[in-house]
Amino acid sequence: MLTDLIAMVRLRNLFYGWRMAVVGGLIMAIGTVPLFQGLPVWNPVLRSTFGWTASQMSWAFAVTRIEGGLLGPVEGLLVERLGSRRMVFIGMSILGGGFILLSQIHALWQLYLAFGIMSLGAALGTWLPMMTVMNHWFIRSKTRAMSIVMEGYALGGMTLPICMAWAIGGVNPDISERFGWRVVALGIGIFITAASLPLSRLVRNRPEELGLSPDGQQTQPAVTRDKTNATTDELEGYTWQEAIKQSSFWFISLGHGCSSIVSTAVMVHLGLMLDDRGYSLQTISAVVATYTGTNAAFLVIGGYIGDRIPIRFAAFGFSSIQAVALLILVAFDSVTMVFLFSVVLGVGFGGRNPVTSAIRGIYFGRKAFAAILGISMVPMNILLFCAPLYVGYARDVTGNYNLGFLTVAVVCFGGSFLFLLLGEPKIPKRGYSGLL
Repeated sequence: MLTDLIAMVRLRNLFYGWRMAVVGGLIMAIGTVPLFQGLPVWNPVLRSTFGWTASQMSWAFAVTRIEGGLLGPVEGLLVERLGSRRMVFIGMSILGGGFILLSQIHALWQLYLAFGIMSLGAALGTWLPMMTVMNHWFIRSKTRAMSIVMEGYALGGMTLPICMAWAIGGVNPDISERFGWRVVALGIGIFITAASLPLSRLVRNRPEELGLSPDGQQTQPAVTRDKTNATTDELEGYTWQEAIKQSSFWFISLGHGCSSIVSTAVMVHLGLMLDDRGYSLQTISAVVATYTGTNAAFLVIGGYIGDRIPIRFAAFGFSSIQAVALLILVAFDSVTMVFLFSVVLGVGFGGRNPVTSAIRGIYFGRKAFAAILGISMVPMNILLFCAPLYVGYARDVTGNYNLGFLTVAVVCFGGSFLFLLLGEPKIPKRGYSGLL
C-alpha cells in the first residue's frame, strides 16, 4: 500500500514533458514502424508478387526522398505555424490513407504513388512534429527526451515486422498465405486513420501552454553553460535565416545525411539482399527485430551520452559504428554473422539517432527548430535519394549487394568526420529577449 502511494506521488510530480515523450514514442511506433521498419518485409513480398527489379523497388523509396527534399522546408514551416498537435492529426490521417492505397496497387506507378503519400503523412505527423515538441519542452535533457520518443520506433520495430511476416505468411504468392500482404496493408491503414485523432489530442506543443517552463524549471535561470551542453540562450536561439548562414548548419545537415544513408539502404535493400542469400521471410524479420531491439537499448545510452559529452563527439562515434556494421554484412555470409551485423548496426543506429536529432536544438535553440530541421532535410534528402538507387543499380549490374553496401559504408564513415568540424555551440549575436 505504501509502495503504491509513493508511486502515485512520483507520477503526480513527474514533469509533464516526460509524458509528452511517452506520447511521442507511441506516435512514432504507430506512424513509422509499419512503413520504414516494415520495408524489409514488404519489399521481398512485392518483388515476388510483381517481379520488379531491385532498381525498380529502390525508386519507391526514392520517391519518398523527392517528396522530403521538395517539401521538407514547407513541412517545417507548417509545424511552426499550425503546431505539432494539428500536424500529428493531419499527417497520421494521410499516412493511413497511403496504406489503404498500398493494399490496392497493381502497377509500379501505383506503388510509387502509395509510398509518396505514406512518406508525406509520416513526415507531417511523426518525427518532425514530435522532435519539435521535445525541443520546446526540454533544454538540459533534450537528447534523452528525444531518445524516449525514438524508443517507440525501436520497440515497435522489435515486434511489428515479425507480426507482419506472420500475418502475410510468406514471400511466394503461390504458396498458401495466412492473410496476405493486401489484407495486412489495409488493416494497418484503417488502424492508423482511426488512431490519428485520439493520438493528436494527447500532444501539447509547448510547456508554456500549461504554464510550465522547459525542463520543469520554476524560475528562469541565468545565462550560463553547463556540462550537459545546454544554455538558457536556447530559449531564444536562431531564426532559420540566421542558422543557414552558419557553417555548423551545413556540417550537421551533410553529416546527418551521410550517416542516415546506412539506415535507408538497409530499410530498402536488406530484405532483398537476405532473400538473395536464401533466408526466409521469418529469418529476415528476426534480423530486423534484433537490430531494432539493440537499437532500443542504445537509444537510451545514446541519449545519456549526448547529454554528458560534447554532442559532436557522440555523433561521430555512433555514426562510425554504423559503417563497421555494413563491413560485417558485406564480408561474411552466415546466420551468425548476419545477426552480429544486426547487433552492431543497432548499437550505431540507436546511439546516433537521438544525438543527430537533438544536435540542431543544441546548436540553434528553440526559436525556429522545425523550420531549421525542415530546411536541413533538403541536402539530407539528396543523399537519401541517391543511396538506395545506387545500391539497387549496383545490385542489378554486379548480381549482388557487396559493392553497393561497401560504398555506403565508406560514405558514412567519411561523413562522420563532418561532426568533428563543429565547434562549441555559439550564442546568437544579439541581446537576450526572454522566453519565446
